[in-house]
Amino acid sequence: MNSASNHSFSILHIILSLRPTNGQYNEHCLPMIGKRDITICTYFKSEITPPGGITLYDGDNSLTGFFCALREALTQRQYDIIHVHTPHASVLLPMTLSLCGLFWKLRPSTVHTIQNSFESFQLRHKLMFIPGFAFFRKLVFCSNASYQSFPAFFKWLGRDRMHVVQNAVDLSRLDRSSKAVDGRKNGHFTIVTVGLIQIKNPLTMLEAFRQSHNQVSKLVVLGQGNQKPLVDATAKESGLQERVEMTGLISRDKVFEHYTAADLFVSASRGEGLPVAVLEAMACHCPVILSDIPPHREIADGIDFIPLIEPDDAEGFARQIERIREMSNSDRAELGQKCRDLVEERFSLHVMHQGYQKIYGQITDNQLLPPFHEAG
Repeated sequence: MNSASNHSFSILHIILSLRPTNGQYNEHCLPMIGKRDITICTYFKSEITPPGGITLYDGDNSLTGFFCALREALTQRQYDIIHVHTPHASVLLPMTLSLCGLFWKLRPSTVHTIQNSFESFQLRHKLMFIPGFAFFRKLVFCSNASYQSFPAFFKWLGRDRMHVVQNAVDLSRLDRSSKAVDGRKNGHFTIVTVGLIQIKNPLTMLEAFRQSHNQVSKLVVLGQGNQKPLVDATAKESGLQERVEMTGLISRDKVFEHYTAADLFVSASRGEGLPVAVLEAMACHCPVILSDIPPHREIADGIDFIPLIEPDDAEGFARQIERIREMSNSDRAELGQKCRDLVEERFSLHVMHQGYQKIYGQITDNQLLPPFHEAG
């Protein structure tokens, strides 16, 4: 480890898969090209090729392939920080270090970010956290809500190695993408939501849209998931198939364009860590209606312009959708600006990377000035 004051951190990020929508890639890696020496190791075969400035050690969708990729990444070069972003890797990394004879040498450089609240993880993931919490030098929660959700046993296991660094938004990239959208007025009142998996609660969102629906309303559902056939069938049964669009998996830049073109973002989710999708929509000057869960309350802390509705209260969501639809364009624009201002103040990548910079510095005894500067 290098303690020179002008040293740029060399970081190995271990993630499950490299995809256009992967948050660890988009928030931790891409914005730091040229500012940190970035290496990525994946379990699954990557869907995209990272740009120059990022070294990739690619898995092949198998445990053996991941072990070989990680072993190569660990033996080919040295890192100041080894940063894990999934519970799977929190188990596989110490196993690999042990097999490579690097356990005691590299354990002090390890960081694990917990990207969700405890109740959102499956049982096997919860069990994986036990050795992970005992092993890692630093444990970072993506929100205060995520930290608070973990049982006392895990907090005892993690003790003073635990920190909170809130998830954030790449405002510079978002603004570049949103410039391609020429205003919001397309003849429809457009509502955007994200996620077709059960925890995202898409059927409540669809029912709220049905109750609030009029001839100028349109619902756009971004992403993919196993609930798509059910949502599609329910939309047809309700006669909404012409008013509901499901985009499937799209690039991050296309996601930003949808947020910018929308009049409203709604999340009826039952569980989150700190939802980047919500923050991105707000950063695109889009008003939001959110389910009343701890991560959403953390976003809305201290402000009065974000309605919070019980996750299964479709009627409550419908009332708020109607309220915002009936606003004048100028009132909605003012609401959207308040959302943007909140993200700039509390949830920008500059703030997030300052938090990680401090944690990395504690590990390396290398207290550097923050290298990340976001264009305003």
